Amino acid sequence: MILVGAGPGDPGLLTVRAVEALKTADVVVHDGLIDARVLDLAPPQAQRISVAKRRARHTLSQEAINALIVAHVKTGAIVVRLKGGDPFIFGRGGEEVETVRAAGLPVEVIPGVSAALGCAAEAMLPLTHRDHSSAVSFVAGQCKGLTDQDWSGLAGQARTLVIYMGVATANGIADKLMADGVAPDMPVAVLERGTLEGHRAIRTLLADLGPMVERERVQSPAIIVVGEVVTLSDAEDKLARWARVAEGMSA
Repeated sequence: MILVGAGPGDPGLLTVRAVEALKTADVVVHDGLIDARVLDLAPPQAQRISVAKRRARHTLSQEAINALIVAHVKTGAIVVRLKGGDPFIFGRGGEEVETVRAAGLPVEVIPGVSAALGCAAEAMLPLTHRDHSSAVSFVAGQCKGLTDQDWSGLAGQARTLVIYMGVATANGIADKLMADGVAPDMPVAVLERGTLEGHRAIRTLLADLGPMVERERVQSPAIIVVGEVVTLSDAEDKLARWARVAEGMSA
């Protein structure tokens, strides 16, 4: 198996090695959000198998995906497992590598541009900055026991927090961070469909995160960035815009 990071969406952000691997593939097992232009890099005769996963809607269980990969690798086929972003950042790539290696089969891992790095770059949002942030953390917004986790210290002065898969739980995330000591007026940005057509970068304050996601009808895929570095980005200030609209309505 060749485990390949497909990057945040734009095919231009694939690594050279990723393109080389795709061109040799006999079988491509891919996530649902992979751009069709990326899949087109595989040979026309290569088998393409979607194992799309969305919130509460999985084509196959993770165990079934693992078994599928092993079965194809055992035939001697060149199997490219294609994952969005980087396969070792919230992509379950580690589980799939463990399974294939446990079966005594060869594995190669090709890293990809992560969603956080690609989307932040597009929005001109530096995740670290000498004057604003000397540390960055990555967390999953959809995980077991979210409210029981201790997020204190992950966001705040001189720190940046990047939250994957957090759109559906934006209200809970904001409440969790404020309960763990993050100021309600901490800047946050939501980067929706980063590097893809229709992308948006929206800025507001932490206390307004959940309501803003609802007002703007933000959809996945999207990441949330919390920290002072957000003020350096090109993201549109939706809190200020909403405040102006509300003020006009009450006049």
